[in-house]
Amino acid sequence: MEINTYSTWLEIDLNAIKSNVRQIKKMTGAEVMAVIKANGYGHGARPAAQAAIQGGATWCGVARIEEALALRRAGISCKLLVLGYTPPAKIPDAIDQQVVVSIFDPELTANYLDYARINGAKLHAHVKVETGMGRLGMLPNEVPGFLSGLKGTNIAVDGIFTHFPRADEPESDSTPNQIHIFNDLLFYLEKQSLKPAIVHAANSAAVINFPESHYDLVRPGNAIFGMAPAPNMQLGFEFKPALTWKARITSLRTYPPNSGISYGSIYVTKKHERIGVIPIGYGDGFRRVDGQQVLVNGKRVDIVGRVCMDQCMLQLDNVPEAKVGDEVILVGRQGDEMISVDEVAARWNTINYEVVCGLADRLPRIYKE
Repeated sequence: MEINTYSTWLEIDLNAIKSNVRQIKKMTGAEVMAVIKANGYGHGARPAAQAAIQGGATWCGVARIEEALALRRAGISCKLLVLGYTPPAKIPDAIDQQVVVSIFDPELTANYLDYARINGAKLHAHVKVETGMGRLGMLPNEVPGFLSGLKGTNIAVDGIFTHFPRADEPESDSTPNQIHIFNDLLFYLEKQSLKPAIVHAANSAAVINFPESHYDLVRPGNAIFGMAPAPNMQLGFEFKPALTWKARITSLRTYPPNSGISYGSIYVTKKHERIGVIPIGYGDGFRRVDGQQVLVNGKRVDIVGRVCMDQCMLQLDNVPEAKVGDEVILVGRQGDEMISVDEVAARWNTINYEVVCGLADRLPRIYKE
């Protein structure tokens, strides 16, 4: 039996990731590219990739070539797409490790082509189209000539894709307009025998809100980890959160009235109060925000005083049975109570993506199946 000796840790439910991917495949009928950039949204890139593949994903998407190469070194053999910029000097690595890159700029692509010719090998790429994101991508009217110019070269354009900035707003015309622009381009490319074989567009929000954008392949990120793509969206009971954040009480003391707690003594005890300590702080990605709560023995308790780099303090008067060593939940369920990543994000005035992507590397990750 494995003994957990950690004072704080993350538990990652790999079965939840597998189940979520299966659910997305069922919903869309499309291939799934599991987007696992930023260390798998804080869950751990390699284990997340393995679980997603076991759930039925045929692709993994990352932001940077370094992430793709790390996955190859870790033994991940599925198809990999770098969704962002790849430095030209990394093209030999992409070719050698069979990593697909995104192309979105003629001058940059010409540099890629030079490296591919020097290597005497084919670079596989997907062209990114700017339909309204205002970030990376070629304008639709630039794409036909661009693709025509790459015919017979050392760059094989296997796919074409776009991205939606407002797919979490089903009432907005933004995403339907983008889909219309993209479809017009695809229709023209098909008539000119220029259309790449793989078409994709849907992020997690579009997987749910815009089935007409599913095409050949969908690119969920947040949803494979059981997190809603936006505060105004619900994934449904079929999706399961993969992450739980735990700690243990490392100290417990009763302080007399008028005792200052933590830096600046912004919290002062009003009576004799039981104050516990947990080894969590902003060095772990837990922010210095007032009004936060955690779960102890299935009850909500307040964090009091300022969050330190490595520790924070709990007011435990309403949990008289609490003792040193008891498990504390920062994100997850305990008894009938639950603190979701979305709740934490709301307290931090941010989005759930930022919460999980900010979880520090020093937090041990324990993987469960």
